[in-house]
Amino acid sequence: MSRPGTGTSAPPPRTVSLLLQGDVERPVSLTVADLRERWQQHRADVVFHCATDGARHHTFEGPLLREVVGSAKPAFDARRRKDRSRFLLAVTGGDGHHTVLSWAELDADFGNVPVLLATAMDGRSLESAGSQLVVPSDRCGARYISAITSVWVGAIAP
Repeated sequence: MSRPGTGTSAPPPRTVSLLLQGDVERPVSLTVADLRERWQQHRADVVFHCATDGARHHTFEGPLLREVVGSAKPAFDARRRKDRSRFLLAVTGGDGHHTVLSWAELDADFGNVPVLLATAMDGRSLESAGSQLVVPSDRCGARYISAITSVWVGAIAP
């Protein structure tokens, strides 16, 4: 489709994907559309306190991080709690911001925190911006990673 008056085509919408990698059987690249279509969407109404701007209220929707990572088959024995509890997830955003979570935070047998890979924020799709990490239990937004580029899964060495 041409832009009016230019005779040139509009650039296609940008597709941002994240790479799920590390100690997993099935590494995969996922777009926001993939995250929306392949997993059940959960909703989180959150308030986090920004050091410079005060309280921020947002509503996020997306799949649970543990379900997405679980589908990649992390290299732990799911029947052994101690094996699962030594795994970490490092999440990196498009701006280089990153954070680390433990599998135990996410796991239903431990912290059971409903961390999301958001596909929408405040009713708007994150398709062109990329998925966002949402940790609803956090008081501040430091672990809210935008435009996620990778989620690395790995174990602490014994």
